[in-house]
Amino acid sequence: MLKITCFGEVLWDVFPNHKKIGGAPLNVACRLRSFNNDVSMISAVGNDTSGNRILDFLQGQGVNTDCIQIQKEYKTGKVKVMLNDKGAASYDINYPRAWDKIQLTKENVEIVEKSDAFVFGSLVARDDSSKQTLYDLIERANYKVFDLNLRAPYYKKEVLFHLMERADFIKFNDDELYEVSKYLGSKYYSLEQNLIYVSKKTNTKHICVTKGEHGAVLLYNEKLYYNSGYSIKVIDTVGSGDSFLGALISQLLNKIPPQKAINFACAIGALVAQSEGANPDITDEELNAFMNPLPQEVL
Repeated sequence: MLKITCFGEVLWDVFPNHKKIGGAPLNVACRLRSFNNDVSMISAVGNDTSGNRILDFLQGQGVNTDCIQIQKEYKTGKVKVMLNDKGAASYDINYPRAWDKIQLTKENVEIVEKSDAFVFGSLVARDDSSKQTLYDLIERANYKVFDLNLRAPYYKKEVLFHLMERADFIKFNDDELYEVSKYLGSKYYSLEQNLIYVSKKTNTKHICVTKGEHGAVLLYNEKLYYNSGYSIKVIDTVGSGDSFLGALISQLLNKIPPQKAINFACAIGALVAQSEGANPDITDEELNAFMNPLPQEVL
């Protein structure tokens, strides 16, 4: 069983007609736990009902919450989510919130040092308090997984570069890859050229780029692996990339071949996108039927 720690925002995604518990690292943690990994979350919530409900939810999912701090001065995180007619999301992220003020403690240092992997994103670095804690924990981590979430105006080039240079694995979406490649001075146009360019610039041998409905590309130890995606009816895309990452990391760290790993991860991401909310339950039967559909009868 892998031991994995996720660091960053835990919050409420507030949709036009409902709200759900979310935050990219929380979503990744829940998906990792669904594959029977030993998962811990490092974050912070307010001393309020919203925070208590997040703690109860994570504990119900089997995620260790011992390193989620309770802040008396700040409220639990909240994000206004807006969906367009294709189900793609945009976000209005309240600031400051409890997860902006995660403190370095002996407990969270110990849990990171004992973990097989440490997963973090870029959004949590928007505030100096949580950013410095992240910087300190990265230096103690064994395998560092960086999930870019470029949410304007909450990121800086120098912070992104610092985190990329220390990561062992980086996940982008295609828009993020092109933006970061340009920052790094790339003159290339193709996705593959830019992916390899970033790999060399940051000395990162494991990079994955998601392409929405068109699947994903994985660079793993200098070889490229592809999945062209699955045909679905999108309900909302919130959390689909997070579940994709949780599935991919779980597979790769369990020594599943990269091609099988990316096929599996793309299927998980697609199943989330055709469901409502970031953390739907996905059974083995549902996954197998989705990845291996029965051939239709010939008329």
